[in-house]
Amino acid sequence: MKARTTLFLMALPSFILLIAFLYVPLYGWIYAFFKYRPGVPLSGSPFVGLEYFRVAFGDKEVLLVLRNTLVLSFLTLLCTPLPAIGAILLSEIPSKRFRNFLQTVTTIPNFISWVLVYSVFFSIFSINDGLLNQLLFKLHLINDPTNFLGDADMAWYFQTAVGLWKSLGFSMIIYIAAIAGIDPSLYEAAKVDGAGRFQMMRHITVPGIAPTFMVLLILGIGSLLSGGSFVGNAFEQYFVFNNQLVTDKLMVLDLYVYRIGLQFNDYSFSIAIGMTKTIVSLILLFSVNWISKKIRGQSII
Repeated sequence: MKARTTLFLMALPSFILLIAFLYVPLYGWIYAFFKYRPGVPLSGSPFVGLEYFRVAFGDKEVLLVLRNTLVLSFLTLLCTPLPAIGAILLSEIPSKRFRNFLQTVTTIPNFISWVLVYSVFFSIFSINDGLLNQLLFKLHLINDPTNFLGDADMAWYFQTAVGLWKSLGFSMIIYIAAIAGIDPSLYEAAKVDGAGRFQMMRHITVPGIAPTFMVLLILGIGSLLSGGSFVGNAFEQYFVFNNQLVTDKLMVLDLYVYRIGLQFNDYSFSIAIGMTKTIVSLILLFSVNWISKKIRGQSII
């Protein structure tokens, strides 16, 4: 009991923060059913029922935002095998020192704030003084500068690459742990049978990390409306990279809720959109979990 009490006390601060920041704010959902204005008590606000939800589903701007969110999320889902592939290749490097060096280098970007990431990318890709454009000019490879940060046609793919660069190393950690948990006797038996390194990767490593991949894929589909993120929420990324030239491609649901709620002070409408997003995400999570349980016999819930 003493050991359990110690573990409970260690987890208690995180549990309190979880309740305070994720469950207590759910009370605010009630504002989505009232025409609330700042300074007016809720009791004095007219009840409008599902009006804001009907407006959200009929608003062309909301549909455009939903398109951006889904496209960026699907691009992120298409890249979900890359951390697993990177972890497998990293585990095959014979030099432990070089392997640790690569793992450290690829993980460091995850701990850099998005503001600093934008500053770095702006100094490299800006249209006027960007390092890349200056280099291409000096090499006589281009005549006109390329606006990487303001090109709406490549905005989706550019942001997917930026998110992948920042989160790849951190995403690989889970797969590296899964690979470390594979029974070494399986590799020894495969070597005795004459299996090569690629055969061992195909028949031992890949099946060994497949359950981990499925769990992360299910969680990724559950957060499909978060705008595409390899680790956590992608709001900060699109907030710092958004500008007038690419806003039609980078305005995702979370950023739209922020703009409507805090910039335009339309709290009820923004809460209705955020509430709908949460409910749909839960439906997606439980649906994919049910499909996984029916097909594979395993689920995360």
